[in-house]
Amino acid sequence: MSAKATVEIEGLAVMQQGRYHQTPKTQSKESDDDYERRTWRDKAHKNEDGFVVIPPMAQKKCVEKAASMLSMKIVGRGKSTYTKHFLSGILVLEPAPINVRWDDMVGLWVFGDSKGERNKSGGKRVLKCFPTTPISDWRSTLIYYILDDTITEEVFSIHIREAGNFVGLGVFRPESGGYYGRFKVLSIVWEVLEEMI
Repeated sequence: MSAKATVEIEGLAVMQQGRYHQTPKTQSKESDDDYERRTWRDKAHKNEDGFVVIPPMAQKKCVEKAASMLSMKIVGRGKSTYTKHFLSGILVLEPAPINVRWDDMVGLWVFGDSKGERNKSGGKRVLKCFPTTPISDWRSTLIYYILDDTITEEVFSIHIREAGNFVGLGVFRPESGGYYGRFKVLSIVWEVLEEMI
């Protein structure tokens, strides 16, 4: 039996996004710095209504990474853990809007590697600007489809709560050594589905 988990979350820190974009330069002489100043907001994901969204794969990888880090053993299966079950048995189909409009994101400037490679010595360092939520208590509703019945409601609840604590969402999240994008789970509604998605 598959299931649907509707998860209400609230941010514990600001969320920063770093979407890859190919916004063209307006003129051939536009400097890299001017381009960054003009296009930084394009690094945020948004929907047609103008709200910032969390992409489906970001939602999936968040709980997937938590499973990998927890390595929680499956009772009665020796040393087997839930890691591979979260990898292949979870599906997220839609982006999840947050209660922040794309136009309201603020630019946070950081001095980092030009190629985005962390802790690389000798690389060129440049100023980059990342769109960041103006509030830390942003909210969203994440919808997960659980296709593997090894993942029970209780097991999923443990993993999504820990994902909010030490994995997070977006750029500079705890998984990457930062502290942005942390969240707490406000509620989980678990619904058993009659048919497989």
